[in-house]
Amino acid sequence: MEAFIFDAVRTPRGKARPDAPMAAVPPANLVAQLAGALEQRVTGAVAEAGALILGCVTQVGAQGGNIALVSKLKAGLADRTAAISVNNYCVSGLSAVGMAATRVAAGTDRAVLAGGVEHMSLVSMMGDKATYYRDMELPARIRFIPVAVAADRLAAKWGVTRDMLDAATFASQDKAATAEANSAFSKSRIPVRGADGVVVLETDECIRATTPEKLALIEPAFGEMIAASVALLDGESVEPLHSFAHAPPMCDAAGLVLVGGRDAFATAPRARVVAFAELGADPHASLTAGFASMDECLGRAGLTIDDMDRIEFMEAFGVTVARFLRDYPVDPAKVNVAGGHLARGHPLGASGAILVSSLLDALDECGGRYGLVVCAGGSGVGAAMVVEREG
Repeated sequence: MEAFIFDAVRTPRGKARPDAPMAAVPPANLVAQLAGALEQRVTGAVAEAGALILGCVTQVGAQGGNIALVSKLKAGLADRTAAISVNNYCVSGLSAVGMAATRVAAGTDRAVLAGGVEHMSLVSMMGDKATYYRDMELPARIRFIPVAVAADRLAAKWGVTRDMLDAATFASQDKAATAEANSAFSKSRIPVRGADGVVVLETDECIRATTPEKLALIEPAFGEMIAASVALLDGESVEPLHSFAHAPPMCDAAGLVLVGGRDAFATAPRARVVAFAELGADPHASLTAGFASMDECLGRAGLTIDDMDRIEFMEAFGVTVARFLRDYPVDPAKVNVAGGHLARGHPLGASGAILVSSLLDALDECGGRYGLVVCAGGSGVGAAMVVEREG
């Protein structure tokens, strides 16, 4: 049995701050609004869902209490619908979609709603205060390394230069600004409404105009963090390279994908899930499992990067996408065509599902056949998915 994506929707990405436009809209309400949008697009999306699988990294406070269950209740899903919360760091949203595809392909469910949410205005990054983040009794190789520190380590290891980081950031910002003028790239982006029904945000808020010259003047940002991580690095010397411009902005957002068997709904699906892979990698290297998952996923699909018409490659700091564009046989014109995380922001557990939604819009815009999503996160987590556009 195969799994198909009938539709995918996302909220705008809003800046994470106490006075942000979406700050007063609880995370479960974001998911509920997306579920309602999917129901309007695909009749039966809510009623037929056998499960709601939701990625979320920091599951405390407004995101605690099983955020998938809370979202299920807010969205009015049936009592029988399973509610599963997933924390796989920045890969969580794509992990959830992969789990949904697996359940559908196995015949466990006729249809599944899957995605992710992260409300960083209400719940700060690392707000769960996990012991793992500061456990110095662990062997050096498996200690938690802050992702910003890992990014600068990888830049040195891979020979990624400051000029390459600036180029990646400028390309992301430039593409994002251009794409905002093309409604095809926002086909699946749903305005967020407040409790009174009034729209509070309908565009991605983090996009900012810049130039290569401006980017070159910004100082590296994570020197103090590197200095504070000396014990974690076991004596290794790391030079700061990434600036805040080379890091994805923290933001609030949610994404939701409807996965089902081909005949689950009267509406035709938008895409078929061709392959999914989720791998781990060296935790001390941190942001490398996306590459491993991508290679595995393409192998399972029997396809190559060159076969892909569009690619959504998570810009988990500039170093990863800079290396991808340099070391892999990929046409840059196919990658993050509407801008990536460096421009639009990174809502942690929601990002993977948002990228699926963005990929479908990009494939529709160009009339392409195959698309690829690649995600990576801290401590060596990664996932990738290949889809084939229907129609």
